[in-house]
Amino acid sequence: MYRSHTCGELRMENVGTTVTLAGWVQRSRDLGGMTFVDLRDRYGITQLAFNMEVNAELCEQARKLGREFVIQVTGSVIERSSKNRNMPTGEIEINVNEIKILNAAKLPPFTIEDDTDGGDEIRMQYRYLDLRRNPVLEKLRLRNRVALETRKYLDSKDFLDVETPVLIKSTPEGARDFVVPSRMNEGQFYALPQSPQTFKQLLMVSGFDRYYQIVKCFRDEDLRADRQPEFTQIDCEMAFVEQNDILDMFEGLIKHLFAEVRGVNFEGAFPRMSYAEAMERYGSDKPDIRFDMKFVNLNEQTKGKGFAIFDNAEVVLAINAIDCAGYTRKQLDALTDWVRRPQIGCQGLVYLKCNEDGTYKSSVDKFFSQDDLAAWAKAANANPGDLLLVLSGDLDKTRKQMNELRLHMGNELGLRNPNVFKPLWVIDFPLLEWDEESQRYHAMHHPFTSPKPEDFDLINTDPGKVRANAYDLAMNGVELGGGSIRIHDREIQSRMFDLLGFTKEEAEAQFGFLMSAFEYGAPPHGGLAFGLDRLVATMGGSESIRDYIAFPKNNSGRDVMIDAPSPLDNVQLNELGIKLNK
Repeated sequence: MYRSHTCGELRMENVGTTVTLAGWVQRSRDLGGMTFVDLRDRYGITQLAFNMEVNAELCEQARKLGREFVIQVTGSVIERSSKNRNMPTGEIEINVNEIKILNAAKLPPFTIEDDTDGGDEIRMQYRYLDLRRNPVLEKLRLRNRVALETRKYLDSKDFLDVETPVLIKSTPEGARDFVVPSRMNEGQFYALPQSPQTFKQLLMVSGFDRYYQIVKCFRDEDLRADRQPEFTQIDCEMAFVEQNDILDMFEGLIKHLFAEVRGVNFEGAFPRMSYAEAMERYGSDKPDIRFDMKFVNLNEQTKGKGFAIFDNAEVVLAINAIDCAGYTRKQLDALTDWVRRPQIGCQGLVYLKCNEDGTYKSSVDKFFSQDDLAAWAKAANANPGDLLLVLSGDLDKTRKQMNELRLHMGNELGLRNPNVFKPLWVIDFPLLEWDEESQRYHAMHHPFTSPKPEDFDLINTDPGKVRANAYDLAMNGVELGGGSIRIHDREIQSRMFDLLGFTKEEAEAQFGFLMSAFEYGAPPHGGLAFGLDRLVATMGGSESIRDYIAFPKNNSGRDVMIDAPSPLDNVQLNELGIKLNK
């Protein structure tokens, strides 16, 4: 072994012990007669001491050590004269009597410190250096702990960890597939799984009544802070269960993880909210309920007053920013500019200040009397000192815009504390959504989601009103995961494919194996998948998942460290029978 101890374990009780350490040079300090070197590994930092009077040659050797040199030292543990209480090893240091350079290092392109001077792109290019930084290391430690505790919990509940194939068949629903050409079957392609959906259902048919897998999934979709082209799911399925059984089981998992990993205990059952209510109150199917600021419909109070923008709108929505009537004109103009950004797409913003003296000030004063404005305030439960922010337009679009404005105000007012966690089950999603462009229904979740039993009759008469037996777990404005009770009857599954515009031939070609399996005694079953990356990022108080993945892609889906994706040479292309359009 190159070391007797790690750089994070030595304490006062080790004083007088001769030890050997190995690691990377974090930094060095030349103080004339003394030189100090901080030696780092993933366990911590230990200070090395060199005395010019005791061993000048060794001290000179230490002064030539550069940042990130890999070294081995031997010496005795001594008590530090100047202790650092902020470091676990801050009461001791090593009086070094031997140094060995294991590998010299070039000067890193950015500082390997908690607060680095490296930008995102250069840190991703040199990710192997970025991973040496403690903040990144801690994020991956958190991920490791969550994965470990997940396995412990699910194993205790009799779930079996079963691996499913990575090379599968392309499916037309959902996001775009990543496809893999087959050399042995020229002109044919595998797809990488967007999820192990059909395989875990087949495992239920096989009698594996409790399955889980911490599994890689792949989706060729536009990226953002909480998306990567490859990501990890905690994928689970259960047989002989109803919706409540699944929600109770995986609510238990989330409670276990937060208690064991974060020391956060949730009291009582997680609240539940219908999709319809979530959209009406928050304009989102993953609402952040850490703060109130629910939507208020002002149609009744605003229409018919001669203000065309409201009169011609499908909906007029307001949120109440409590104690914000003191916002200046500059602040209100900044909010208006914010909602006018292309990402939000509003034409403008109307405000109502509820003054402390009981009067009202609005940007549309000339169209509305004080009594009219008082009616707005009453509808929104606004008190003197509060500020109403109002948007109008088409229902769906305005809800989305108001959701963005609500979250923005939550950030501005410090209402979205990353160390506060508010879970919410969103249930009763629509089974189908109508796409005007293609003039057909799409599955809101996936084609295997079962309708709610009480809505079965509507499948043939009014499919747009059918509710799905589906559920999502949201926390702090993030969808952590979701699932559904699955269809386990061939006839119902076939009808679902009909509604989604599949011909009998297409359905058979794509999913004949699954429908055939349903004819051999498929049990009622359902499941859920959590996004491990999102879950860990939320637990860590971050909106971005990138630092919780060891080697992430950038927003263009590229790995800038290894320069992937990259072209194939003609020999490989010919071998695969692929010709590129140029």
